[in-house]
Amino acid sequence: MYEFDKIDIKIVNLLLEDGRKSASEIARQIGGISERAVRYRIQRMIDEDVIRISAVIQPEAFGLTTRADVWLEVESDRIREVAQRMAEFENVTYVACSIGESDVSIQVVAKDTDEVYRFVTEVVRKVPGVRRTVTSIVPLVLKDVYQWRAPESLIEDEDD
Repeated sequence: MYEFDKIDIKIVNLLLEDGRKSASEIARQIGGISERAVRYRIQRMIDEDVIRISAVIQPEAFGLTTRADVWLEVESDRIREVAQRMAEFENVTYVACSIGESDVSIQVVAKDTDEVYRFVTEVVRKVPGVRRTVTSIVPLVLKDVYQWRAPESLIEDEDD
């Protein structure tokens, strides 16, 4: 398991603000660390699959202004199969297997609620193994996964 320290978390959180931020700018903002050390730490986190640096697409820029969370109740022996099938659809941005009232949860992006309705009723519900769906339109997203910051409080001070 990767051993984070407060410098790693500061680097990650600065990259979350701007993934194109240079190592020299990160070093300057943190203070007390060289550009070379920042580059090394970033590369090590990438190599150990702790972070990925990539573009984040905003669906709204493509006219996909409606989001919906859809929970699926699935036949117990087909959960993984259904989840993998959901991941194949271009308008599905998130797929997870879950424990509780639903077996699979997905997030859908669409042009409008009619498109969500058609997708859920004509596509999702017809996938073999899907028993039932529950759909909620998401009118406002306040925080998305790419906006999550690693809390420094998870790292103990070396002075402790």
